[in-house]
Amino acid sequence: MTFGTRLKGWAKRIKRDGVTLWFAGKHPGTPWPAKALGLFVVAYALSPIDLIPDFIPVLGYVDDVLLLPALIWLTIRMLPADVLADCRDQADRWMRTQGAKPSSRVGAVLIVALWLAAGAALWIWLIQPRL
Repeated sequence: MTFGTRLKGWAKRIKRDGVTLWFAGKHPGTPWPAKALGLFVVAYALSPIDLIPDFIPVLGYVDDVLLLPALIWLTIRMLPADVLADCRDQADRWMRTQGAKPSSRVGAVLIVALWLAAGAALWIWLIQPRL
C-alpha cells in the first residue's frame, strides 16, 4: 500500500467521522461532553468559512490538517461504542446516498461571530486607548 493510498483512506475516514459526529450530536445516547464538543467540531467542520483563512501561508491549512482531525479523533474517542457504531452506519448510508457532506449555517455564523469578537477585542485593546 502506497503512502498516497493510505493518505486518501485516512482523509475519507476523517470525512466520514465528521458526518458521524453530526449524527452523534442528535443521538440520545451521546454523553453531553461529547455532544457539546462534537457539535462544535461539526459546526466548524461543515462551515463554509474557516477560522484561519486558507490564503494565509502555512497557518491557513493548520486548522484543516492538524486541528480539525485532532478534534474529530478526540470526540470519537469520547463516544460509547454502541453510539459510535450506530452513528457510523448512519454516516456511511448518508455518504452513499447524498454523496456530499451536509453544510452548517450555524457553523458559518459561529466563525463570523468569532472574527467579529476578535476584531472588537483588538479595537478595544489597541485603538480605543489612543483616541
